[in-house]
Amino acid sequence: MEETQPADPPSTETASRPLHGDSVHERLREEIRSGALPPGARLTETELAARLAVSRTPVREAIRRLEAEGLVDHQPRLGAVVRSMDYPEIMELYEMRTVLEGTAARLAARAASPMELEELRAINADMAAAGASAALARLNRQFHARLLDAARNRFLVRSMASVEAALLILGPSAMERPDRAAEAVEEHRAVLEAMAARDGAAAEAAMRAHMERAQLTRLRILRQEGGA
Repeated sequence: MEETQPADPPSTETASRPLHGDSVHERLREEIRSGALPPGARLTETELAARLAVSRTPVREAIRRLEAEGLVDHQPRLGAVVRSMDYPEIMELYEMRTVLEGTAARLAARAASPMELEELRAINADMAAAGASAALARLNRQFHARLLDAARNRFLVRSMASVEAALLILGPSAMERPDRAAEAVEEHRAVLEAMAARDGAAAEAAMRAHMERAQLTRLRILRQEGGA
């Protein structure tokens, strides 16, 4: 999964619509993913309630859920802040991601239906046509979500959800970089060819190579930005 993270930024129309309940949580998750709330950003109930035009109750609940997901920490004298990741944590995260995504590809090679394989091919073709963009990043998330569904393993889905939440902290998807976008489409094709041949070992190897390229790209981005 290149950057398997949640929905794209809300449209102007959606952003102006009153929020409540789960939608506050989803909005804050999206702002963390997009970088609008970067690592170290404070989450102040009163400020967020005013900005999102809601009461403090759904904001408080959303912050609690973000903390439970590992996206927010409580720090002395600062309160709730978006978590930061150091270099060892990032390496550990990608190691686990590589294991889980590789396992998903291996299981999907065995269990995916012809229709699911065709859907994955169609999504990858749309990615090739989209070029580097937020739309391509969204399609990439769809591709990996459909592949995970095709693996037919609920425990794997739960484990991936934890990894995907942690990836939000790293900010915008590397798929919006032209060099990475073209590479990822070709790497997806290699995974799909192995899946179509029902070769689980080859599918896992291709997915692991895909994840390793994603990790190298992420580390390069962080280095250029002066991050972890």
